[in-house]
Amino acid sequence: MATVILTAVGTALGGPIGGALGAMAGQAIDQRLFRGKGREGPRLTDLAVQSSSYGTPIPKIFGTMRVAGTVIWSTELIEHVARDGGGKGRAGSTRYSYSASFAVALSARPILSVGRIWADGKLLRGAAGDFKSATRFRLHRGGEAQAVDPLIASAEGVGSTPAFRGVAYAVFEDLALEDFGNRIPSLTLEVTADAAPVDCADILHVMSGGVIAGATGTTLSGYSGYGDAIRGPSDAILQVSGAWLRGDCARLEARSGPGSSVTIRDGGAGRGARRARSFAAADSAPRAIALQHHDPARDYQVGLQRVRRAGAGARELAIELPAAIDAGAAKGLAAAALSRIDVERERRTVSLDWRSLALVPGDRVTIDGEPGLWRVVEATLEAMVLTVELIRVVRRPVAAQATSGTVAAAPDTIVGPTLIHAFEIPPFDHTVLTSPRLMVAAAGSGPGWRSAALQLSLDGGTSWVARGATAGPATLGLVVAPPGQGASTLEDRHGAVEVVLAHAGMTLSDADGVALAQGANLALVGDELLQFGSAKRIDATRWRLTTLWRGRRGTEWAIGRTAAGDRFVLIEPESLVTLELPVSTIGTDVTVMASGVGDAGAAVTATVRIEGDSVAPPSPVHLAIRHDADAARLTWTRRSRAGWHWADGIDAPLAEEGEIYLVAYGDAAIGAQIAVLPEISVPGDAIAVEVRQIGTAARSRPTRRLL
Repeated sequence: MATVILTAVGTALGGPIGGALGAMAGQAIDQRLFRGKGREGPRLTDLAVQSSSYGTPIPKIFGTMRVAGTVIWSTELIEHVARDGGGKGRAGSTRYSYSASFAVALSARPILSVGRIWADGKLLRGAAGDFKSATRFRLHRGGEAQAVDPLIASAEGVGSTPAFRGVAYAVFEDLALEDFGNRIPSLTLEVTADAAPVDCADILHVMSGGVIAGATGTTLSGYSGYGDAIRGPSDAILQVSGAWLRGDCARLEARSGPGSSVTIRDGGAGRGARRARSFAAADSAPRAIALQHHDPARDYQVGLQRVRRAGAGARELAIELPAAIDAGAAKGLAAAALSRIDVERERRTVSLDWRSLALVPGDRVTIDGEPGLWRVVEATLEAMVLTVELIRVVRRPVAAQATSGTVAAAPDTIVGPTLIHAFEIPPFDHTVLTSPRLMVAAAGSGPGWRSAALQLSLDGGTSWVARGATAGPATLGLVVAPPGQGASTLEDRHGAVEVVLAHAGMTLSDADGVALAQGANLALVGDELLQFGSAKRIDATRWRLTTLWRGRRGTEWAIGRTAAGDRFVLIEPESLVTLELPVSTIGTDVTVMASGVGDAGAAVTATVRIEGDSVAPPSPVHLAIRHDADAARLTWTRRSRAGWHWADGIDAPLAEEGEIYLVAYGDAAIGAQIAVLPEISVPGDAIAVEVRQIGTAARSRPTRRLL
């Protein structure tokens, strides 16, 4: 910078000679500024941690980079309350969840877009633009005409809200914090400022406020620059690109490799002239260069490429480059830099007369009669003799192969729309319910689905009540080949059911007889609960289930009713949520609505007819008739919803307030409190009989036989 200023002043006062003298004075100043100070540009670790401290610098982003950004505005945590009123004999519950809204500054120059977003190292937004947790997202690209954000304006007041023109920032509105320990997570964002790789000289031009121009021929996929306006970004860029700066009256020019040059004669220039050639000791140059960079193949995490040369020396030069480049390109840059430093050990000193005063550091020269290209690194004028120090110009791009190593990237799993099944089934434990219970199983069409908010309507969708959220993703799908008829009293070793699961991330497994007896592999197939001992994968999502135990938990009434396209749900407590209902809902329809991250505002609903199966006793079994003369006795065996295993050799507990049955035959119906009916007349050779047990809250499904 001093070179530019003093050259301009010297030219104005003393013409070309004055300009040359001013340039040399400025060069001396610039050399002190650019030599011997610690690097003031961004360290690689600066890009990894989100900050909210006052005075934190905002980087200028070039190309595509992963940026932590700076929180420039936020709300307090917002508490959301969902209450479950409970049911008869069951206390209600209250569920709390939290969210927050905040804005994150990304770049001090305009950008084009934001791609993936990581929260605490896990993907919050995938490459397809899908969010994994609920939030509303807005991007302000940093244009000089951008308007204020409506959310910030509503909170702070329109007159008190800046538009942050010239600064690109993102607003996260009502980000659900349940997945992040109910706190604002540390976010990093994949920011694209330029559509193509950027020349190092273009980066220097922007960072210097237009003082530096030119071209280096070295491009970077991305760069994050801040620090001192000129020195900060230039050190590492010049090191890896092999470029240098040349000053003239108006600007600094970035140069590299061969180009236009001036021919000089190394013949002396009278008294005081000198010429010399020198080689620095081999061990004065670094023997190795270690280049740290951001590797796109590692989700922009820090990569390290090290190159060594043969020969003397032990010093290693470390270069931290806050740029996005792949492993092979990084190793090539390091190898080229090491080779260049080794060649530049050769120096020439040449004395010229006053007619060469226009030469300034950064100029390329050739020496008359000698091969090779040199550049001026220092020029001194004494007694009208110009002495210039030269080093060789070498442009040796090095192709190198390197690997990014094992990449532990955050999985980018698609969430997809919510899939929901709501159903009423008998409890799969020994609980005796006093009010109906609706079970909800949900998942997504993609493996990244986590949960969805639930609402319940008892009046056909006229009004809705929030009922918390779904449980973890369930294993569910559709039946493509139903199991057909079968018996609930024998293991079905011939029948099979084929299902297609929602996505390839869902799996099923085998279970032996002991595990089945303990309740393993229980599934709802249509309306029938069955268990399967063998699960064979046919393709990515299709499975064939065999070794079936049919009609479990009193659902033998549904055997043979399943059709292709009916639901399949693996019954696992951790993937089901239970919604308690009032007794008055028996015989009515209830509707469940689920809204997840992947539903794009279009909630999913399921309507269920509440038959009372969750509170009804199982239907009686073993219907039999015995004829005595002109009368008949009908007998059956009751079952109990208080216990499904006959472990002690005595009858299961009744589990109802009284023992009452509804028996229908022919056109008549009677109630009885005992298991044996009084004598009845036999109208013919066969009697169609239907028996139900009347429970405390609901009656059982009927058992029908032709006797």
